[in-house]
Amino acid sequence: MRRNVAVIWDKTIVSVNAKNRFRGDIVKKLCLLLCAMCLLLANFHPAFGQFETASVLGYVHDASGASVPGAKVSLTNEQTKAVVTAQTNGQGAYEFTDVKIGQYVVTAEHAGFDQSTTAPFTVQVNARQRVDVNLKTGSQSETITVSAAAVLLETDSTERGQVIGTREVENLPLNGRAYADLAALIPGVRRNILENGTNASRDASFNVNGQRSEFNNFLLDGVDNNAYGTSNQGFSNQAIPPSPDAISEFKVETNNYSAEYGRSAGAVINVSIRSGTDKFHGKAYDYIRNTVFNAVGPFTPPANALTGKPQKPVLIRNQFGATLGGPIWKDHLFFFGDYEGTRQIVHQITYATVPTANQLGLSALAKTNGGYTFISGSSTETGTPVPLVNPLNGTVYANGVVPFSDPTVSAFAKGIVAALPAPNVPG
Repeated sequence: MRRNVAVIWDKTIVSVNAKNRFRGDIVKKLCLLLCAMCLLLANFHPAFGQFETASVLGYVHDASGASVPGAKVSLTNEQTKAVVTAQTNGQGAYEFTDVKIGQYVVTAEHAGFDQSTTAPFTVQVNARQRVDVNLKTGSQSETITVSAAAVLLETDSTERGQVIGTREVENLPLNGRAYADLAALIPGVRRNILENGTNASRDASFNVNGQRSEFNNFLLDGVDNNAYGTSNQGFSNQAIPPSPDAISEFKVETNNYSAEYGRSAGAVINVSIRSGTDKFHGKAYDYIRNTVFNAVGPFTPPANALTGKPQKPVLIRNQFGATLGGPIWKDHLFFFGDYEGTRQIVHQITYATVPTANQLGLSALAKTNGGYTFISGSSTETGTPVPLVNPLNGTVYANGVVPFSDPTVSAFAKGIVAALPAPNVPG
């Protein structure tokens, strides 16, 4: 009895020790995880966007032109109603960084002055938009609206480039709906021969100021969107070519851009995707190209060798999709999504030279001769035999017949011959 109890006791001790070690490992791992999270939080600092966002900056002055330190400045997004605030420094200057593109107003207020609000202005991708505000002496109970406060000429940056806005992206015709073709509107941009409209065409290939098309730098909402390939392989210079209906605007900077971009000697193409607002908005579309809609043209279409009648080359192409954006939590959280699909059918009349039925060994004459038969003329039953010489062993086939049982005709060669289609057009 004691022996049995001892055995049970020993097993109990082993089980308890194993459980304690298991629990100890879990506690250690949890402690390490908590320490790592604490270190991350301790070293956390806000990371401001450098590429697709913009900055709004300026000075707050009084009626005499003197700076107003300590003024409260608010930046309000007209679409989402999101508000961020800042305070002017000792020189009366303020700056908002990491500003998404869109319509904004700036409001400034200070004790002893009337509240001043600017008219709505547009913030473009990667811009440094200067908006100076003047305060009028009075009480904060009154609000003054200032028109034309935003400076149209960007004097806080030396970058050379141009913004292609929503209006141009949506309304200008695009063959194939490739937004990057609109870069040709900008001085110094020339379309590359790699983008030639054929099946081997490479999207977003254009030369800027004489540089190679591979030297351009594509950014999508500030993220690297370059398609890195060996020997320029692939069908686009972009990893993800966005749909034009999903683009809010894009900027092509051709030279003198900031060192933060780096990487390339060509242009920087900075694309900004649309975002949701306080209201639901969306669209559905289908761009159709169909052979039945195509005119014959000034020249007669090529004749179909099978029917003998002129036939237009078949091209059926559908580019369809939809976009949808709106609020998830009003004034706080928004969403936007898009989908685009392409379906294309192309039929082209193509000619190829294939062996005749005699040469394939399929005709009655070839089966009677017991081999692949080579005769001159277009007839399948009569003609002058064509003497052949086997290049492997020098055997001469004077009657133009290579026997099916010839050992030099491998099984692989017979398989290839069997896979070839029979000719369907005489000649």
